Amino acid sequence: MIKNLSIFLLFGFVTVFAQEKEMIIVVGDSLIGKVVNGESIREVSGNVVLTQGNVKITCRKAIQYLSRNDAELIGDVVATQDTLTIKTERGFYFGNLRKTSSNSGVLLEDKKVILTAKQGEYFFDENKAIFQSDVKLYDTASTLTSQKLTYLRNEDRVIATVDVKIVDSVNTIYADTVDHFRKRQVTIASGNVVIKNNENNTLVLGEHLEDYRQSKYTIIDKLPMLVQIDSSKSTDSLGIETIRLDTLSIQSRVMEVYREPEQKFIATDSVKIIRDLFASKNDLTIYLKDEEKIITEKISDEHNQPVLWYDNSQLTGDSITIYIEDKKIRQLDVDGNAFMVSQNKNYEKRFDQSSATAIKMFFDDNKIQRADFFGNVYSIYYLYEEEQPNGVMKANSLDAVILFSDNEVSEVKLYGNPGSEYYPEQQVEGNEKTYQLPKFIFINDRPDKLKMYEQLNRIKWQLH
Repeated sequence: MIKNLSIFLLFGFVTVFAQEKEMIIVVGDSLIGKVVNGESIREVSGNVVLTQGNVKITCRKAIQYLSRNDAELIGDVVATQDTLTIKTERGFYFGNLRKTSSNSGVLLEDKKVILTAKQGEYFFDENKAIFQSDVKLYDTASTLTSQKLTYLRNEDRVIATVDVKIVDSVNTIYADTVDHFRKRQVTIASGNVVIKNNENNTLVLGEHLEDYRQSKYTIIDKLPMLVQIDSSKSTDSLGIETIRLDTLSIQSRVMEVYREPEQKFIATDSVKIIRDLFASKNDLTIYLKDEEKIITEKISDEHNQPVLWYDNSQLTGDSITIYIEDKKIRQLDVDGNAFMVSQNKNYEKRFDQSSATAIKMFFDDNKIQRADFFGNVYSIYYLYEEEQPNGVMKANSLDAVILFSDNEVSEVKLYGNPGSEYYPEQQVEGNEKTYQLPKFIFINDRPDKLKMYEQLNRIKWQLH
């Protein structure tokens, strides 16, 4: 019994060893045998064909190392396995590993992708390619370049690292690392991620991104930032034309992009927005690109209201909507517990204040022209005569309209049971804090444009 078992184990070992040591077969027009440094080699020239199982390689010349079961391949090297074709000018085949490699420029084609690089190796049993240096991958939808790439054919998966760039018909993606599942059309990018839309000058930045092409959905969940660069032309009275750059920047903890049925960006948690004289902090922002509309909302009773700053004015409310037309702010709506505060530029302790159920503000050339207040309006506004302080007015009404000149209050109109009370300057000076509405709060942590743009400095070369 023990003897039979020993024979079985020995037979099994020999069988496995034979499978592992399946010898490569090399034939050609001429063959020269040599012994070099004690090693037997064969030089085969002319119409060379190397085979091992289902792997076939043709070339002009091969140097076969018999004991190692390897071969050096020289001239017009073409390796095939089923639908796979690999081409190079010079390379090696390692029979025990069933692997080929080359440092002489490599091309791989498998009816799904075309892959090129200066260096590459392919493992035939694992159906895995590892390419390095000036790697390019082409498929029907995009072109990918990097300095290192692993292609797992069984999974239809590509892992690219170092200076990764993907270009398709609409976007260009940059990243340190990209993990792309071709069949599922899922892309995961990490490290210095930038998506540049080639049609509308929009950049989406972050440190981690997941893109689901079939669902037309993208999520950036680490240091996301959206930047949209618009330019507008204007001509002065002398006929001199100037070009002005208007940049919209949005930062948040998480950012989601929906491409259908409409292009929509959703920023969640610790959101910061800057555009020209406007800035905002909130917990939820929805940017409807096609409608040119930005909506910020209070997400629950426990969370703070969104805050919006315009020049020297501050707005708060349960929801704030910004309407953009011809790349300029056209209208701004504040709904639910609306409050507006404007700080005088020359007298920083004096704040014009108005509260209402809702506020609608209208702009011309990015300058506020009028503000309409609806529902239980209460106002405190300071008066001036020839730019000198002249007391304060308290007023209340059902509705109100405030007119502006050069972003300063010029006229106040009250509608529906209006009431007002004037306080002369001698009562006001030094007592400005006593002239505040119950919900008055002036928030100083306005988003800083320079701090937001620090993230852009890392990828400024992308902007050109």
